[in-house]
Amino acid sequence: MKTIGLIGGMSFESSAVYYRQVNEAVRARLGGLASADVLMHSVNFEDIVALQKAGRWDLAAKRLGDVASGLETAGADCVLICTNTMHMVADEVETRLNVPLINIIDETAHALKAGGARRPLLLATRYTMEQPFYAERMKRHGIEIMVPDAEDRTATHTIIFDELCAGRVLDPSRDQLLAIIEKAKAEGADSVILGCTEICLILDPAKLELPGYDSTTIHADAAVSFALAEGHGMRAA
Repeated sequence: MKTIGLIGGMSFESSAVYYRQVNEAVRARLGGLASADVLMHSVNFEDIVALQKAGRWDLAAKRLGDVASGLETAGADCVLICTNTMHMVADEVETRLNVPLINIIDETAHALKAGGARRPLLLATRYTMEQPFYAERMKRHGIEIMVPDAEDRTATHTIIFDELCAGRVLDPSRDQLLAIIEKAKAEGADSVILGCTEICLILDPAKLELPGYDSTTIHADAAVSFALAEGHGMRAA
């Protein structure tokens, strides 16, 4: 079994989900008391958020690059950035590595295509919905994402940062997200990407108006496939 390196803490709420899902997937595949060989470096999210708000993505890239390099030195055979938003600096982080960086956008795109989805609604942080890095990488796979309107983008971003990242899961916020999905369906969306690693805390992708793709589960599963040499997790963009 190869060792999985996780860059966590962004937020620790979703990092806990990664750790659980990776280990559950290994146990399901291997049986008995099997668990994953995992290294996690959990950063202080407050520091990363400060860099996001200041627009200092260069410093964020250096910070995560340092962490990724440390995980490789410690024995990681692959690295995952356990957040969609910080994939804005994934290319820079990847240049620091001699082992694969398993990209959450690519893996989600593979899952969408396998499911026949081509026009997904993206629910994510404002950075992920509004900056070009996510849409452009999806476009390489032939997928054109939809995003909510400005008001709904603000609402979604607020739910993520003010509630989910703080461990608060509120029914009115769930209803608000479901209404956003219903609106997107009427506008032609054929699926939904849970494109923030905390959204799985509030929405069940199997119980939505549209087929749901949880990026956290998809990313974790790709890591396990790589670790168990199942031929996944290293596919070309």
